[in-house]
Order: sequence, then structure tokens, then C-alpha cells
Amino acid sequence: MSSPDSTPVTDELIPAATVVLGRDGDDGPEVLMLRRNSKIAFGGAWVFPGGRVDPDDGGNDELERARTAAVRESQEETGLVIQPHDLGIWSYWAPPASEAMVVKGKRRRFSTWFFIGQAPDADVAVDMGEIHEHRWLRPSDALALHQEGEIELIPPTWVTLFQLGTFDSIDSALAHTVNREPDLFVTRPIVGKPLMLTWDGDIAYDDTSRKDEQGPRNRLVMADRNWVYERS
Repeated sequence: MSSPDSTPVTDELIPAATVVLGRDGDDGPEVLMLRRNSKIAFGGAWVFPGGRVDPDDGGNDELERARTAAVRESQEETGLVIQPHDLGIWSYWAPPASEAMVVKGKRRRFSTWFFIGQAPDADVAVDMGEIHEHRWLRPSDALALHQEGEIELIPPTWVTLFQLGTFDSIDSALAHTVNREPDLFVTRPIVGKPLMLTWDGDIAYDDTSRKDEQGPRNRLVMADRNWVYERS
């Protein structure tokens, strides 16, 4: 499998990988969240372990190299050792074309494969370089902390947490990845108040003028911190 090519871009995408490491707590599944150094990309945000794919990350195609990178980054950032074959493929994310991005400053565009796996029974040891803090959080608690302004999340992390909140165990989330194609989130924003991010299947994905019409939904509506994911 290779990354989709459904959105024209004006500059190169940087391959990256992220892994959701989960465990089942007394009150339901929890995922490992890391706070990134404020001086690097997505600084200060709470994310899952991950980073860019390095040239030395082995594999026969982009997806397998991303899987290798996910394993490596997990060990570098958290000290946790996971096996590539234990990871399920959760989703793929690509940012808007450069001219459509709504951020200021340097625009680094990452195309990221999201994986999911059971966390090993070992202590987390963050690297104190790229990562300064870690927490185990239920997906619903992480979303609540974001809404309250206690933590910062970026849209791919927020949507993934929202999706994971529908599962009652990490094993059931992993089972969801078997015999299914991963969700492909190739983003097209609709700038305004509120900002909307749309993906394939949304009525406004190919025609932003239709954003207020009734019809299929696959979008994140970002009104202050009251974010809402709508999907038909």
C-alpha cells in the first residue's frame, strides 16, 4: 500500500509515522500521550510517539518504512520496545496543499501513517529532548482536557482520540484494523469562523460553497476549543 495521491501539492511531503500505544486501565483503555518540546515542530502539543521516517528505516515500500520508523521513534522517545508485526494500521494523514495552509511561519508538511498497538508492560522513560512529559489518558479525558484548555492537541491527534473513544479495550481497537482499509485523511480546509477541515466524503470537500448544505459529512469543525467531528 502506498500513500494516496488525491490532492495536488506544491512542495514535498515529509514521510512520518505515529504509533498509538494503549493499555487497558481500571476505567477503560488508556493511551500514552507525550508533550513535545516547545522549540520543535508541534511544540507544546500532546501527541502520540512518532516522528519523521529516516533514510535508514527499512522496508519494501513507504508503509513498511513508516512502520519501522514508528517502532524506532517509540523506543527513542519513550524507551518502550515494540514489534513491527504487532502494530495495526489505523489511518493516513496528509496536510492541505501549501498555499491552503492556515499556519504562519515555516510550513513543514508531514504525511503520516498512524499505527496502533498494545503498550509493553514496562516503565516509560521519555528522552527529555524532544519529549518533556508523558501521561496515560483515556481518550475521552484527553479530549476533555483539550476543551478545558489544559492541553494542546493537533487535529490528527484529536480525531484519533475521538475515534478511539468508541472502543472498550485496546484489543477491540486493534481488531478494528484487521481486514479493513485505513481511513485516509487528505485534508482540505475551509477558512472562516469556525475553521473547518474536510476530508473525502464530505459534501464540501470538492466545493467549499456547499459547506452549509445538508449532505454527507466528514469534517472537523474547530470552534474555539469546542471541536466537533462530523461523519456520516
